[in-house]
Amino acid sequence: MTTYVYDFSEGGRDMAGLLGGKGANLAEMARMGLPVPPGFTVTTEACRIFLATGQAPEGLDRQIGEHLATLERAAGKRLGQVDDPLLLSVRSGARFSMPGMMETILDIGLNDLSVLGLAKTPERERFAWDSYRRLVQMFGSTVMGVDGSHFEAAIVAVKQQHSRGDDTQLDTCDLIRIVETFKDLIHERTGEEFPQDPAEQLRRAVLAVFTSWNGERARLYRRREHIPDDLGTAVNIQTMVFGNLGPDSGSGVAFTRDPATGRPGVYGDYLPNAQGEDVVAGIRNTVPLQDLAGLDPASFARLRGYMDRLEAHYRDLCDIEFTIERGTLWMLQTRVGKRTAQAAFAIASQLADEGLISEREALGRVGGEALARLMFPRFATTDSSEVIARGVPASPGAAVGAVVFDSAEAVRRAAAGEKVVLVRQETTPDDLPGMVAAQAVLTSRGGKTSHAAVVARGMGTVCVCGAEGIVVDTRQRRFSAGGVTVPEGTVVSVDGSEGVVRLGSVSLVDSDVMRYFEEGGVLPADGAARQPVRDVHRLMRQADAVRGLEVRANADTPEDAARARRFGAQGIGLCRTEHMFLGDRRPLVEAVILAHGDTEREAALAALLPLQRQDFTGILEAMDGLPVTVRLLDPPLHEFLPDRTELAVRLARGEALGTPADPHDTELLAAVTRMHEENPMLGLRGVRLGLVVPGLVAMQVRALAEAVVARKRAGGDPRAEIMVPLVDAVEELHLVREEVDRVLAQVSQETGIDVTCPVGTMIELPRAALTAGRIAKEAAFFSFGTNDLTQTTWGFSRDDVEVAFFSAYLDKGVFPVSPFETIDREGVGRLVRIAVEEGRAARPDLKIGVCGEHGGDPASAHFFHGAGLDYVSCSPFRVPIARLEAGRAALEANGTDASAQPPHRAARGRGEPRRHGPVPAAAAG
Repeated sequence: MTTYVYDFSEGGRDMAGLLGGKGANLAEMARMGLPVPPGFTVTTEACRIFLATGQAPEGLDRQIGEHLATLERAAGKRLGQVDDPLLLSVRSGARFSMPGMMETILDIGLNDLSVLGLAKTPERERFAWDSYRRLVQMFGSTVMGVDGSHFEAAIVAVKQQHSRGDDTQLDTCDLIRIVETFKDLIHERTGEEFPQDPAEQLRRAVLAVFTSWNGERARLYRRREHIPDDLGTAVNIQTMVFGNLGPDSGSGVAFTRDPATGRPGVYGDYLPNAQGEDVVAGIRNTVPLQDLAGLDPASFARLRGYMDRLEAHYRDLCDIEFTIERGTLWMLQTRVGKRTAQAAFAIASQLADEGLISEREALGRVGGEALARLMFPRFATTDSSEVIARGVPASPGAAVGAVVFDSAEAVRRAAAGEKVVLVRQETTPDDLPGMVAAQAVLTSRGGKTSHAAVVARGMGTVCVCGAEGIVVDTRQRRFSAGGVTVPEGTVVSVDGSEGVVRLGSVSLVDSDVMRYFEEGGVLPADGAARQPVRDVHRLMRQADAVRGLEVRANADTPEDAARARRFGAQGIGLCRTEHMFLGDRRPLVEAVILAHGDTEREAALAALLPLQRQDFTGILEAMDGLPVTVRLLDPPLHEFLPDRTELAVRLARGEALGTPADPHDTELLAAVTRMHEENPMLGLRGVRLGLVVPGLVAMQVRALAEAVVARKRAGGDPRAEIMVPLVDAVEELHLVREEVDRVLAQVSQETGIDVTCPVGTMIELPRAALTAGRIAKEAAFFSFGTNDLTQTTWGFSRDDVEVAFFSAYLDKGVFPVSPFETIDREGVGRLVRIAVEEGRAARPDLKIGVCGEHGGDPASAHFFHGAGLDYVSCSPFRVPIARLEAGRAALEANGTDASAQPPHRAARGRGEPRRHGPVPAAAAG
């Protein structure tokens, strides 16, 4: 029979897929000899069966009963016994950390009789009824489906009636009254009584945790974090330990390093006389973990020792939950902690310095998304805007937005394009949609380990918690701070690095990391660079040392080309020539389109020639010595003409007013009408333009060839390449190549300087990928245009479908992430692999890259490395991200020996050097 239940002594951290992250780490701590409350784990496999069939797997109840009996024998007491009962916690634990997204039920086993046994002495009465209150509240909302707000309202009513400041001031009579009110609420709302049978409580709690895997907030979190929907959650059943027994008890969360900055030390929160749920919920402001040294020196010393052991064992920042019960320390959970982008780079560098991990492992601990966050702007430190609140800097960054006070309003305004800041007393898992929509989160309660802080850090959202100086009034939809009343819709600026909130919109400046890249990725000689910059520099050098993929840039101007080179680009993978025809040059393109006969068209093209030559010369100069791939004109010509409806309305209005029609407008409207296409992106564009519009290819090639000549005469080293877009058939490419070769030969003869430019093509249509072997015989290189390849493979019009139904597709799990954001490996990716394989079979030295937006996507970079591409190309600002991820992809593919070459490069001969451009300054620094 399948084993669905494992004792903590039977597992380990290598079983996270089966036992979930929490269960695997509890088992690991137990194996290490740390004080873990005894318990057992129900596997994720049992959850998956339940979700698929609606029933618990056969034998699960029996296995839980057997493990429970063992637990009871060890504890010397039974679940639900009247005198001093055994009580259990039931907690979720998925493979990947999902803080607060699924359910927990504490104090399973209490009922109307056993609560009296738990309260066997006067000193324990309040504790017993507080525990019973927690069980009825959690069970009622999680298992029986009662809206949690009803329970919260009942507590507030009692506190107001008896002038209690917070939950700790409720006495035994208050708690008894609350329990009875809660039970009445459950009966009113569900028609059921709160179950008195402990076995029923346990069974229903386990199934409720299973069910919570598909809860709305859990699904939303998984989409946000790209966690697969089919993993399921484990359930951890554990002996209760109590932090709410008085001042010598309490609960806390500890980090072995600061999760916001990465600095070593003691970081975390502690809450005396409280359970762990109170700490993470943020309902009471905690004290810094360091204060525990004065409150309970012995427990603090033991905790510090366990923290050191766990960090050394896991070789990473550890997030630890613990409870102290009457002076006895219990370890409830550990996991590799979530951290900010700055902390990720800092901790990776520190652990490498300490010898816990290698330099290559340090690179594997950071990612492109974290680097992107470090490149975001920050607030100008000299800004004199009024500071209205200060709190805990829980998740760094700078954000400006309009204040909103609930999740629904945040989502509504964000969907309308407005930037918002979500303000709450404390957040709960139900606030997740608003947190995703918001630029920043601000709470008046909670610390660095509160729900708001942990979730915001994981998402990279700016967050300030525990701003005690603000009073949040959700009914009036306003907050007050520092004598200022801030109504909903007011713009504020939230500094998550300093824990400061300012009124109004504060000016932004480039981050230190952005300035580092703008200055060529070289540290100043005086060593004045701040630590985050040094950490980034170190890991960027490591990435450049191990990566197999070159990184190029998509750039259309000399300025963009120069920036891309400063950011470490090794060439230009896509220069879009259509961008050179906009602005004041548009009339020249109109002249080409409206030309009557060859003479007029040639004159119009001749007027464009020097402008194109000038552009190309500047770009080649900025990228001197590095390849520059110039794509011939790609979009439909009608995109260079005025809007058809606008022209028609203008002419009709003039006719109605008796104004003579502008002949030029009349001619333009006729041209626009003549060229109108129902689906222009699948019409006359790309290579098709070059074949049907005489002289267009020749003009562009001549402009590029003459730019090459100009740069050579200036002593430069131009390396221009010509890319033909939207090729479907090899015959198209053959015809264009003939034209290109003819023009290059002419310019070479006219100037006396040999001009040779490799000619390749974009693979952006499924047929091109499927006939890549034939096309490769005419192409010196391939570059995948994954934007169009995705559109044509899926049959999607990107601009239409992202608005129309993508959100529904994501909700329904048709795909976990937009295929325009991350490469679709099964469909588009398979076409890429086919084209690479067949292209190199026909031409072993075929150079292959990608120039679609996927080139700068961190997840896609790993696919492109594995598929055997030579380079990725992306926008200049994403070049550092692509460099970093290319290095990480090499590590992932090659294990500890990241210097090994991918298999496709073996065709070049063992030991043959890779044909990359010179190492950029950023890599050489």
